[in-house]
Amino acid sequence: MEGKEEDVRLGANKFTERQPIGTAAQSQDDGKDYKEPPPAPLFEPGELTSWSFYRAGIAEFFATFLFLYITVLTVMGVVRSNEINGNTCKTVGIQGIAWAFGGMIFALVYCTAGISGGHINPAVTFGLFLARKLSLTRAIFYIVMQCLGAICGAGVVKGFQPKPYDRLGGGANVVSKGYTKGDGLGAEIVGTFILVYTVFSATDAKRSARDSHVPILAPLPIGFAVFLVHLATIPITGTGINPARSLGAAIIYNNEKAWDDHWIFWVGPFIGAALAALYHQVVIRAIPFKSK
Repeated sequence: MEGKEEDVRLGANKFTERQPIGTAAQSQDDGKDYKEPPPAPLFEPGELTSWSFYRAGIAEFFATFLFLYITVLTVMGVVRSNEINGNTCKTVGIQGIAWAFGGMIFALVYCTAGISGGHINPAVTFGLFLARKLSLTRAIFYIVMQCLGAICGAGVVKGFQPKPYDRLGGGANVVSKGYTKGDGLGAEIVGTFILVYTVFSATDAKRSARDSHVPILAPLPIGFAVFLVHLATIPITGTGINPARSLGAAIIYNNEKAWDDHWIFWVGPFIGAALAALYHQVVIRAIPFKSK
C-alpha cells in the first residue's frame, strides 16, 4: 500500500502541468502553427489572364441565378396563398421563405466555396475586400456577375409566369407599411452585419488552425444566419441583406414602388458589411495591433 502511495506522489510531482482551459487555452494557442497571409493586392492584372478567375465569376453568376430563381418563386407562392385564402397558413409562410433563403445559401456556398469562395452577395464580397481578402479587380468582377445572375434568375421566373409575377410583386424588396425608411435601413445594416460577421468567423483560417478539433462546416452557420435574419426582418423590408437579390427583383418587376426604397438595399448592406469587417479585423483579430 505504501508503495502505491509513493508512486502516486512521484507521478503527481512529475506531471504537474495542467491543460489550460477557457481564455488561457486560447491565448496559449493564439497564433500557434499559423502565419497571417499577406493582404491581397489592390490590383492584380495577372488575374485577368487566368481561367480560374473567370471560372470563379461564372460560378458566382450561376449561384446567384439559382438563388433568385428558387427564392423568388417561394415568395410569390406565399403571397399568392395570402391573396387567395387571406392567410399564409396553407403554404410555407414566413418561416418557409426564411428556410428557402437560408437553405439555398447553405447549398450554394457548399457547392461554390472551393471555386469562388461562395460569396453570392455583393455585401459579402465588399466586406471581404475591405479586409483585403481579395483584390479590387476580383471584387468588382464578382459583384457584376452576381447582379447579372440575379437579374437572369428573376427574369426566368417572370418568363415562366409573367402575369402572376407582376401581380404578386416579383419578390421585390420594399419597406413595409407602418415602418419608416430609417427602420428599413437599420434592419438592413444589422441584418447584413450578422451575416458578414458570420462569414468572417466561419471562414477564419486562424480559428480553423487553433480549433482543429472542432469540425466546422462553414456553409451551415452562414445559411443559418441568413435564415434567422429573414425571420426577424421579413416583416420590415422583406429582407434584402443582398444588393444583387434586391436589384434583380427590382429590375424585372420594374415598378415605381420597388424603386422608391431601393437605395436602402444597397446602402444598408454595404454599411453592415463594412462594420462587420471592421469589428472582425480590429476587435476580434486585432490585426492592426500585432507586431510585424
